[in-house]
Amino acid sequence: MKDIVDCLRDCRENITVFFRKPFFSDYRTILLVWIVMCLVVAITKSYNSDNNFRIFIGVWYHTLDELPLYDHYPLEYGDKNLYGPFFALVVAPFAWMTRYLGMFCWMLFLSLFLYVAVRRSDLTKYQQLFVFWYCTHELLNALFMQQYNVAIAAGILLTFTMIERRQDFWAAFFIMFGTMIKLYGIVGLAFFFFSKHKIRLLMSCLFWGLLMFIAPMAVASPEYIVQQYYEWYVTLLGKNQDNINVLAGNMADLSTNISILGIVRRTTQIVTYSDLWLLVPGIITFAIPYLRRDQYQYVAFRQTLLASVLMFVVLFSTGSENSTYIIAFVGVALWYCCAPWKRSKWDVSLIVLVFIVSSLSPGDLFPKAIYREVIQPYALKALPVAIVWFKLCYEMYTHNYKPSTSLAI
Repeated sequence: MKDIVDCLRDCRENITVFFRKPFFSDYRTILLVWIVMCLVVAITKSYNSDNNFRIFIGVWYHTLDELPLYDHYPLEYGDKNLYGPFFALVVAPFAWMTRYLGMFCWMLFLSLFLYVAVRRSDLTKYQQLFVFWYCTHELLNALFMQQYNVAIAAGILLTFTMIERRQDFWAAFFIMFGTMIKLYGIVGLAFFFFSKHKIRLLMSCLFWGLLMFIAPMAVASPEYIVQQYYEWYVTLLGKNQDNINVLAGNMADLSTNISILGIVRRTTQIVTYSDLWLLVPGIITFAIPYLRRDQYQYVAFRQTLLASVLMFVVLFSTGSENSTYIIAFVGVALWYCCAPWKRSKWDVSLIVLVFIVSSLSPGDLFPKAIYREVIQPYALKALPVAIVWFKLCYEMYTHNYKPSTSLAI
């Protein structure tokens, strides 16, 4: 037994020494890895596997032709668009390119958006590198689906950074940019109480919201754009209902509602209750740390609230999919590395569990039988992240986030 313990200790030390090599602490390494990932995924998805990207560029062309944005177009792509009319302007540059170049540049845009958001943050170099490496595999999962969720994570992070730097005008830009595309950006208002210029923040949100609302009218008639905003609202309501009724309506579709809400529905096999029974306690649990106003002065407390926001928006959304978890993973990484105390072995075990179950399980490196028979049917991808979030909430209720001079990183 002693020989085994010594062997494990030696392995741990060797791994630690290996990952401390300059190669892993160089930002250029991360940038290169992410760019190569974009290229590989773009090549892999170039053979009729780019359905989401075709939906995105369809938003642009359908806006130009003033066609309904939320109808099915089976000759162009499967599924249908769920993004706001403003998204047409965002995706336009990629629609102008050839299909394969456009898809590569789209993935590059998403990855660089997140890269810049982390680099522009006030995180230490150690914290930034931890976020980069920990989230790399989950970024790959999101890129395989060409999903905009990567940019949502970046937008929330930049909102927080701008408020920290008292640049509320630009914080409002990122709030409304995310909101007008996929609604998730509205959670940036969770940092409202940290703002030193609250009125400016709200007025700036109004300014950017109006500007982004009318911006698509530069390429289509105002009547058409207003109608599409209404259709977007109706479509999202219908999609939410479909996600709730997945067990009753289409048991084969287990790709959505991978959340705490989904776990409860799939394990209980009940679809008749309202999600408010879970959402209200979840919101209360999330909001309690705001009562600790004496902790607002500590950056670690504010960063931990940022982590909570990033996880909450995924864990309590019926629209959460595998590719949505890049948002939550940034939150998990921040929870681990921003605490002003040394993490315990249990915390290390927990973050490893999140990586294995929530990131590796949908991939080829994880046993397919376990994923298809256990994890996927019961939305258990969300479970380890939920455990982290509840632990985070407990820490925010009870711990002092004052910087510790004895903290060893």
